[in-house]
Amino acid sequence: MIPEEEPCYIISVAARMLGMHAQTLRYYERMGMIAPSRSRGRIRLYSQADISRLRQIQRLINDLGVNLAGAEVILRLNERVHQVEEESERLRAELQRLRDKYLPRTME
Repeated sequence: MIPEEEPCYIISVAARMLGMHAQTLRYYERMGMIAPSRSRGRIRLYSQADISRLRQIQRLINDLGVNLAGAEVILRLNERVHQVEEESERLRAELQRLRDKYLPRTME
């Protein structure tokens, strides 16, 4: 199975998969909403994660009527929420580790 972050689709294939014009993908890149990898020859290569992000953008714009600036804000907030959740989980695990190490266990 190909890792989600593995760049593997050239722009024409990605555009066809999404039903978008390649120029739209270039525009989203210029706006900073997507950052495809580049080959040694500077060809854009999109990963499955990039395709998923572009589908999210499509849904926000086409299905929910959000403008491009709003879609960008929503995606950035969503990323931040995931970062906070991951950090919270890391801190919970560290707290549990410290409890296990320093607090005596009660006899049952």
